[in-house]
Amino acid sequence: MLTAYFQGLGAGAGLIIAIGAQNAFVLSHGIRRSHLLTITLICSLCDAILIMAGVCGVGSIVASNPALTRIAALGGAIFLFAYGLKAFHSAFCGDVLKAEKDGKSSWARVVVATLAVTLLNPHVYLDTIVLLGSISGRFADDGRFIFGVGAATASFLWFFLLSYGGRLLAPAFGRPMTWRVLDMSVGLVMWSIAASLAVSLFG
Repeated sequence: MLTAYFQGLGAGAGLIIAIGAQNAFVLSHGIRRSHLLTITLICSLCDAILIMAGVCGVGSIVASNPALTRIAALGGAIFLFAYGLKAFHSAFCGDVLKAEKDGKSSWARVVVATLAVTLLNPHVYLDTIVLLGSISGRFADDGRFIFGVGAATASFLWFFLLSYGGRLLAPAFGRPMTWRVLDMSVGLVMWSIAASLAVSLFG
């Protein structure tokens, strides 16, 4: 069960920790200490709901069919290998996370903006429902849910870190070296999970 949890934690972290609009949005409000709890909870809960939808939907379908389990494991291994390769490539591109420092917004506007930046990104559905749901299918019933809990934990930890540590983290995240180290770590995690999936195909 710990294996399922930590694989979920690693896969979830690898998919969430990437330079993008949502992370920039969370960090910028963290820097200004603006609506921290609201933004963090919306981002984390949306991820958790989508992850569990994938675990219960796609994951249960995959788990019930041995052929689909193998296909999902192979597809997941290929995707995670490609994702890891992309992370390694990004590590040498020198991109940084830039947080906008505009004025504070009203609570209602922040809620709408947070939902938009979270749910209008098509990759969130691919990452949570399809990919994490498919990977969870290699575990039994309890294992699937524990995998999902691990992935959701990664989401909560990351968004709380970005939001409440915004002012402390902003200078570090403004330096390319920080993102190089982070991207290389993500690449290693993605490749290790891809290798585990590949081994399960021939185990």
